[in-house]
Amino acid sequence: MDRVAIAPSILTADFARLGEEVAAVSPYVDWFHLDVMDGHYVPNLTFGPDVVKAIRTHTELPFHVHLMINEPLRYAPRFAEAGARRISFHPEVVEDVPAAIETIRALGIEVGIAVHPDTPVDSVRTYLKDVDLILMMSVRPGFGGQKFIPEVLSKIEDVRQEVERHGLSAEIEVDGGVNQETVEKVVEAGIDIVVAGSAIFDGVDAPGAAQRLRSQLDDLVKGSA
Repeated sequence: MDRVAIAPSILTADFARLGEEVAAVSPYVDWFHLDVMDGHYVPNLTFGPDVVKAIRTHTELPFHVHLMINEPLRYAPRFAEAGARRISFHPEVVEDVPAAIETIRALGIEVGIAVHPDTPVDSVRTYLKDVDLILMMSVRPGFGGQKFIPEVLSKIEDVRQEVERHGLSAEIEVDGGVNQETVEKVVEAGIDIVVAGSAIFDGVDAPGAAQRLRSQLDDLVKGSA
């Protein structure tokens, strides 16, 4: 592993200044993670394609849209048009997972599969070869600022072993409760991308928080070399 990427979740950013928030941390991160919730799959509502399109002009970094919704295939085209580079969905909400993967890929973007903390790895193992990303949820989806679920670490290790055993190209991303206290554990477990919400958009100094996390990740990777 040469580098662990950072993908700030905008869920805890200041929505009154969202474009400015995104632009301010862009020099220090690699992706932006956009959590879309419909009030059905999870008990919360966030934003739609228009917000994605609006902030697209404030950064050149790629967007990963995480669809925590009951009808991902209905809305995926609109998010792709709004500027998503990658879209992830939860397999339990679609009838045909391989078909859903191909439908999203046909939009000309990358596709990821999201693994709920309560979902065993065995239930998604057969799809790992077909996706660009495996999104390991380390909190129960719905709200930002939750505490990291440590039981997810063994699942990340399992997925990392599967990826390496079969020479798969999919990246592994962890989402939920990752901060300066928990990040070492997820790096050791084998992630490629860290989603950080309140650890970066802390309401105080987002660019400074992003720089500190970047430095910590670089040190962890060097230490494991």
